[in-house]
Amino acid sequence: MNRKRRRLLLAAVDPMLEPGEQVEVTAIVGLSSVTVRRTAAMAAASAILSGGAMAVIPTPTPMYLAMTDRRIFIFRANPTFARPEEHLMTIPRTGLVRSKIKERVLNSSFVISSMDREQGLKIIFPLISRKERNEISAALPLAD
Repeated sequence: MNRKRRRLLLAAVDPMLEPGEQVEVTAIVGLSSVTVRRTAAMAAASAILSGGAMAVIPTPTPMYLAMTDRRIFIFRANPTFARPEEHLMTIPRTGLVRSKIKERVLNSSFVISSMDREQGLKIIFPLISRKERNEISAALPLAD
């Protein structure tokens, strides 16, 4: 994440911080709950409907992630400008675990979940965010 994006994200997070809470990591990520099967079905359907002229593949909306020593903040990123657009969620870090990292050619991902919830959140890191991915994954324990 470049300095301008980081500065704007920190300005958005700052009013939400509790006394003594500090931001440890910031990153541009994708969040996804779309399965590979649904993605393949959508690409096939759009190719058939367009007579093979095009195939549509959904991509995750870029998000800003800021992780503090206590919480994880997620903001929707403005696609045109560098600023965070909307605060989407705040996740307490206590009780969070993560899955193993899945490496791909252009990105990597893992799922964070809480012991008391069945559903997890898949966080997708672009290739250039490997350092941030490693910092976040090191801070969260691996699920059993």
